[in-house]
Amino acid sequence: MSDDRFILSGRVVRLVPLEPGHTDFLAAASAPGDAELYRWSPVPRGATEAAKYIATAHAWQQAGTAVPFAIIRAADDAVIGSTRFWNIERWAWPEGHPRHEGTDPDVCEIGYTWFSQDAIRTGANTEAKLLMLTHAFEVWQVLRVCLHTDARNQRSRAAIERIGGKFEGILRAHRMAADFTPRDSARYSIVAAEWPEVKERLADRMAARLDRFGSLRPRC
Repeated sequence: MSDDRFILSGRVVRLVPLEPGHTDFLAAASAPGDAELYRWSPVPRGATEAAKYIATAHAWQQAGTAVPFAIIRAADDAVIGSTRFWNIERWAWPEGHPRHEGTDPDVCEIGYTWFSQDAIRTGANTEAKLLMLTHAFEVWQVLRVCLHTDARNQRSRAAIERIGGKFEGILRAHRMAADFTPRDSARYSIVAAEWPEVKERLADRMAARLDRFGSLRPRC
């Protein structure tokens, strides 16, 4: 990839490259969360887990398969979670194909997304997805963005469907779950042809959110 370290900035959140210096901040962000909130997500709890989490993300980045971020709240510069592009693929286009000479990804996944408890239902996730999808489809010009979640995670599935992810099916025993069992994953995707409609939907959701509540005030 031509740009594996960059910042994505919005009105309420800023996505910055994930660094070892974020270790204690990630640990603090996940500390207040109750067990049910993070039941289905691999969220680092404590400094030791956070350090390993960041080291793994960096190893994937060095391999060219991930771009991890810390999520920063614009209002107070607090770290409120993490997310990443991953499963980044560059296809072997034949010589002469318009995409043959490119260096950016052809497809990717957005995942490993989690937020501190006080950032849930505040618009942070909506804007983070808008920033990442805009970069994926308009800068990298990917053909597809994929999203997976534990099939049992109804909150996450509803959130993906709200932003326009199309359900493709259940992948059985797809990955190790947060509870260390074989996880069935619900698979969703957005393809390039769908991006304009998805972008409009996300932009409308953010505008309504900001008009009604202002920056990052939780909904009741």
